[in-house]
Amino acid sequence: MSSKSTDDKPTSVPDEKVWNDDKRQQFRAKDMSKYFDPCQEAADRSIRCLHRNPTEKSLCSDYFQAYRDCKKAWLAQKQSKWL
Repeated sequence: MSSKSTDDKPTSVPDEKVWNDDKRQQFRAKDMSKYFDPCQEAADRSIRCLHRNPTEKSLCSDYFQAYRDCKKAWLAQKQSKWL
């Protein structure tokens, strides 16, 4: 049994920091050649929703929006660090 959370509810990210301490630790622990995306959990949830509802994409719109919000917040954080 996995120690991952089985909560499949889409989460709202704009009010939260995408790059939190937990994600920072995961990034530091990864292999050098491994890509890291702090929004991967939201992406996985949207894919699981599509697998559960292959003919009803509209049922997954909340998951898609949660992923888009996460990605937008993450890219905004990255961009603010570049400037």
